[in-house]
Amino acid sequence: MAPLILGVDEGTTGVKAALFDERLRPVREARRDKTNRHPQPGWVEQDAEEVLQAVVEAIAELLADPPGEVLACGLDHQGESVLAWDAQTGAPLSPIVVWQDKRSQEVLDRLAADEPEIQARSGLPFDPYFSAAKLAWLLERNEAVQAAREAGRLRMGTVDAFLCDRLGAGFATDPSTASRTQLQAMGSAGFDPWLCERFGVPLDVLPAVRDTVGDLGALRHASWPVELPLRAQTVDQQAALAGSGCVVPGRVKATYGTGVFILAHAGDVVPEPAGGLLPTVAWSIDGRLEYAIDGGVFTAGAMLEWLCRELGVAPAPPALGALAREADDSAGARLLPALAGVGAPWWKPEARAVLAGLHGGTTRANVARAAFEGIAWRVADVVEAIRGSVDVDALRVDGGVTNEPLMLALQADAIGVPVEAGGADATVAGAAALAAVGAGVLSSLLEAADLLPVDRRVEPTRDAQWRAAEHERWRAFVSAAAELR
Repeated sequence: MAPLILGVDEGTTGVKAALFDERLRPVREARRDKTNRHPQPGWVEQDAEEVLQAVVEAIAELLADPPGEVLACGLDHQGESVLAWDAQTGAPLSPIVVWQDKRSQEVLDRLAADEPEIQARSGLPFDPYFSAAKLAWLLERNEAVQAAREAGRLRMGTVDAFLCDRLGAGFATDPSTASRTQLQAMGSAGFDPWLCERFGVPLDVLPAVRDTVGDLGALRHASWPVELPLRAQTVDQQAALAGSGCVVPGRVKATYGTGVFILAHAGDVVPEPAGGLLPTVAWSIDGRLEYAIDGGVFTAGAMLEWLCRELGVAPAPPALGALAREADDSAGARLLPALAGVGAPWWKPEARAVLAGLHGGTTRANVARAAFEGIAWRVADVVEAIRGSVDVDALRVDGGVTNEPLMLALQADAIGVPVEAGGADATVAGAAALAAVGAGVLSSLLEAADLLPVDRRVEPTRDAQWRAAEHERWRAFVSAAAELR
C-alpha cells in the first residue's frame, strides 16, 4: 500500500483532515463544521464533545477506504482556546473558551500591578486573547472545575491536550502551544512556576510539555479501523508557518481565516520584536527550539461572514468578494474589522468594529470593498511592524479568504511586495509536513518546504508614495475608531 501522511487541523470554525502522499501532495480531504456560541456579549464558546466528534468523524471518513497506509499523523489546533475536564472520565467540565473570548479581562485588571513582570517573562502583553487568564477565570468562577480540583480530578489546558488525552496519546502539549498560554517563560519549554502562581493556575492540572515532532504516541477511536501514529502536535498558525515553507529566518506568512495571523520565522534565538509584535515558539525538534515573530488581526473571515449573515450585504462571503469587485473603490467608506478587538500592533481588546465614511451614494459594493480593504490594511499594519526586525521581500498567504483575487491584489498594494499563495491549505499541509519529519519520512522541514511550491503570485501595482499616504490615512482612522465604545 502507498504510504500516506495525515494532517488534522482543529480550527476555530471547522475541522479539516487531509491525506498526503510522501511528497506532500494532497490525496483526499474531509471537513466538519463547528459551532461558536455567544451566551453573553464578549463570550465565545464551543462544546468540547462536539469538537471531539468533529475530529473523530473527519478522520473516520478518510480511514473508511484509504488509498494507502497512514504512516504518521500531525495535529494542529486553535491555539489559545482552553477548557477543563475530568481526569478520570475525560468528561468536559467547562465549554471550550475560545481565543476570541473577552470574559477574562477582569482577571487581567486585578493583576495589573504584575503586568510588567508577566510580560517580561512570557513575552506576551496583557490581553484576554491568551490562555492564562481564561484558565484562571474557570478556576474562580466554574463550580464543576472547583469541585474537580478539590477531588484531585482536574485537568486543564488547550484543545490539543484534551483531544490527545481523550484519543489515547497522553495528556500533553508542545512548546509552541505553551508559548501562547502566558504561562511559559519565553526561551524555555515548559510551564513557569512563577507565572502559574501569579495567575493562580496549579502546575499539576496542566499537561506535560513535549517536543512538537517525534514519537508522541498513537491516536485511537472505536470508529477507526487502525491506530494513528501521532508524530506532530502544534498550534494552527505554527503549522501554517511550516506549510507555507517559512522554515528559515526571514520568511513571512499570513493565514486568512477567522482572523489573519502573520508569522515571520526568526531562527533559534529568542527574538525581541518591536512595534507591538510578539515572540513565540515556532516548534521544538529534538529538543531544539525555533522561534517566530507573531502579529494577529483578530477578525477577517468572521467579519465577512457577519456582513453577510447579519447585514445581508451579500448571500455569502464568495458573493461578497464578487460584489466588491464591482466597485472601483470604497467611495470613502472605511471598515475596521474588530469584532474581537484590535490585536497587533495596537492591542486594543476593548475596540469595536466600525463602519464609517458613509454617504447617500455609498453602495453595497462600496461597503464590500471597504471590508476587504480593511483586512488588507490591518495586515499591512503588522507587516510594517515586522519590517523593524526582518526584511520582507514577499508574503506567503493561505486560507479561505485568499481564494478571493481582490484580496490578493489589495494586499500586494498595501504592503508593496509580492503576495504568494500555495496550492494546498498551508495549515493542514503544515501539520502533515511536521508529522512527516517526526516520522522520518522527510529529513527536515527544509526538505518539506521544497515540496510546497507557490502556484499564484500577485505583484503590487501601486507606488510607494500612494502606499505611504494611504497607510497614514488608515492609521488615523484606526486611532480614532479604536477609541469608540
